[in-house]
Amino acid sequence: MTDKQLITALIARDEGVTKQFFFESCRPLFLSIIRYVFSYEVDYDEFVNEFYLHLMENDAYRLRQFQGRSTIYQWVKVIAIRYFIAKRDSMIDMESKESLIDIVQNEAIDEERKLAAKMDIERLLSLMPNRRYAYVIRRLVLQEAEPKDVAQELRTNVDNLYNIKKRAIAALTEIALTEVEKYEKEICK
Repeated sequence: MTDKQLITALIARDEGVTKQFFFESCRPLFLSIIRYVFSYEVDYDEFVNEFYLHLMENDAYRLRQFQGRSTIYQWVKVIAIRYFIAKRDSMIDMESKESLIDIVQNEAIDEERKLAAKMDIERLLSLMPNRRYAYVIRRLVLQEAEPKDVAQELRTNVDNLYNIKKRAIAALTEIALTEVEKYEKEICK
């Protein structure tokens, strides 16, 4: 079959010729294009389907442009590389925009979670009967103040401050566990 006959059969959507051409005859060529353009990150069947749709667009306009000045394989190679490089670049741009949107959305979600967590911790700290414990957790853990400074504020030494912090965290843990139990009981009702 000549190149012109092949083009005519493809335009006529001859299933046998189309399958033979795209999935057998052009396979090595398309695999090299996939490697060149996408570094093997594309499924072969998806590649072929996408390229076939591109060639058949507008009543097979692109296939009708083949004039026989080169072999069909050279022509297909040029068309495919141009198409997929342009498509890859637009896909990369879209991915960049999407990833930027994802980053912004994730940062907003992270800020919401931080705010919610801070509110939860503040509520738990307000439930602590020992105000000194609440103060130590607030300053050392939440505000990340220097232990030396907090020890001075409380008129104690750093070693004693660490003991207070340990007891404060244990007390806060008890309060948190009690609150979780209350919450679970309310849900089960």
